[in-house]
Amino acid sequence: MSNTDSFIAEVTEEVRRDRLYALLRRYRWAAVVVILLIVGGATFSEYRKVQARTAAQDFGDAIIAALSVGDAAIRANRLSSIETGTSGGQAVLAMLTATALADANQQEAAVATLSRIAANGDIPELYRQIARFKSLTMQADDLPLEDLRMQFEVLAQPGAPLRLLAEEQLGLLDIAAGDKDAALDRLQLILQDAEASTILQQRVTQVIMALGGEPIQRPDVSQG
Repeated sequence: MSNTDSFIAEVTEEVRRDRLYALLRRYRWAAVVVILLIVGGATFSEYRKVQARTAAQDFGDAIIAALSVGDAAIRANRLSSIETGTSGGQAVLAMLTATALADANQQEAAVATLSRIAANGDIPELYRQIARFKSLTMQADDLPLEDLRMQFEVLAQPGAPLRLLAEEQLGLLDIAAGDKDAALDRLQLILQDAEASTILQQRVTQVIMALGGEPIQRPDVSQG
């Protein structure tokens, strides 16, 4: 580059810089606003994160404190008084409260608490199904077998999150109805299901053996 070209480039750069400074002086209020918005937005975002973490910690601490109470009725009362702004938190609190109510021999109140969660469309479906499942197990000695069977069959539909647990309950209903063969067939299918947890497999194996059956283990596909 010649000296002339270099001089022209430097002058051009100075002109650009002068224009930029002139614009900043002319619209400095706008620049300040933009900077404040950027800094303020980042600060507010960080504040919200800290606030959410604090709220979650307070929520967890309140649950732990309530669960440490020995008296079930008082425990249920303290759990029900905890506040949370999330639908998931409401569901968790309701289920813990229902368990405490059941421990306090307040069966109807426990079932009513779970039923409200199961019927609340604003709560995620998983929580609603868990509440429905817990409600049914609490009423196992009170509802007619056919009513229980019909409702557990809904929870046992393919793809449902509690499908295998519902199938286990249906197997127990088969036993209660005196249909040992149906129970064994259902429990063997659970045992061979790839989604069955180790704990569920152990429970099912024990029931099969108690019925005089031979557990059929799922083939280990990892071996050849």
